[in-house]
Amino acid sequence: MQPTGVLDKAKATKNPLQQLLDYGQSMWLDYIRRDLFTSGKLKQMIAEDGLRGMTSNPSIFEKAIADSSLYDDMLKALASRKDLDATGRFEQLAIRDIQDAADVLRPVYEQSKFHDGYVSLEVSPYLARKTQDTMDEARRLWKAANRENVMIKVPGTAEGLPAIRQLIGEGININITLLFAQEVYEKVAEAYIAGLEDLAKRGGNLNKMASVASFFISRIDTLIDSMLNDRLKKTTDPTQQALFSSLLGKVAIANGKLTYQRYQRIFSGPRWEALAAKGAQTQRVLWASTSTKNPKYRDVIYIEELIGPDTVNTMPLATIDAFRDHGQLRNSLTEDVAGAQKVMDDLARAGISIKEVTDKLTEDGVKLFADAFNKLLAAVEKNTQSKA
Repeated sequence: MQPTGVLDKAKATKNPLQQLLDYGQSMWLDYIRRDLFTSGKLKQMIAEDGLRGMTSNPSIFEKAIADSSLYDDMLKALASRKDLDATGRFEQLAIRDIQDAADVLRPVYEQSKFHDGYVSLEVSPYLARKTQDTMDEARRLWKAANRENVMIKVPGTAEGLPAIRQLIGEGININITLLFAQEVYEKVAEAYIAGLEDLAKRGGNLNKMASVASFFISRIDTLIDSMLNDRLKKTTDPTQQALFSSLLGKVAIANGKLTYQRYQRIFSGPRWEALAAKGAQTQRVLWASTSTKNPKYRDVIYIEELIGPDTVNTMPLATIDAFRDHGQLRNSLTEDVAGAQKVMDDLARAGISIKEVTDKLTEDGVKLFADAFNKLLAAVEKNTQSKA
């Protein structure tokens, strides 16, 4: 056993990103672009920053294709494929990137015993309200990617929930996206557990099954802060002013902390232990949308305040750079849970319904991803035509 001083020295040589793993949190990258693999940047981040996985979405792919020439070679080759429309061409590009990223992350996947090392690929945002179509596309993308360490992203809409259970039951790794509400999170966790039970009944292998529940953070504060600021402009009552001001920038983190409390309750007890005994791993909460949108807030606030065991934080490059530079670590996720509940109670006292907020954010999120997909397909079409 090493002396304490040696261990402290070893910890001191790690940068803050690497130290997240000491607290049980995995850092994933919320970004994908071809040069990450071709330049060796992804390997470098794994080695030097402790990167453990990657996520993507239509907006990220659109920027990668529209703002670079990295895809010109393949678009030129695809230009002559009359059997492919813009969606088909995009899938060819995306699957190549997903496969290459998965291959670079394969050692992480194996070393972590299938806990990390995943790359996510999204079903079409057009299918967010279509259960059967979501299942069909998820199966097709899973087969096309042909990598164990891929997750298929399915939105946590009412229509997505039965698809999640069915796909997990078939042995497909799922990243459930667009989660904002604690109650919806519980339904997602239930779908995962029920799916694992279905898989076990079929004699499937639970050891390699993985899923994350992607809980969006900063968008909650952005919307609620705007509502609070509107109320502040309309009142001269000092008590109300104090209440509204006290909630600014507080709700997203409080909501996340209370969600984590539900995670801890759900993944314990006899029902879960029966699955864990067969090799199942918990469906970790993944904090998404963790870049800070309000310049008045600390640029790493949604990293520092949501650190805890068995969680993932997926960050864009700018947030990764900021946290590497000046991130501070502590077990923040389980701190002052009573205070988090008070924030939610005060929000109700302020006349703001968290359910109405999260319902709106879910609807807006479905639309934003569909809009981004439209832009993505337009970029693919434009770049393909220019290469024809």
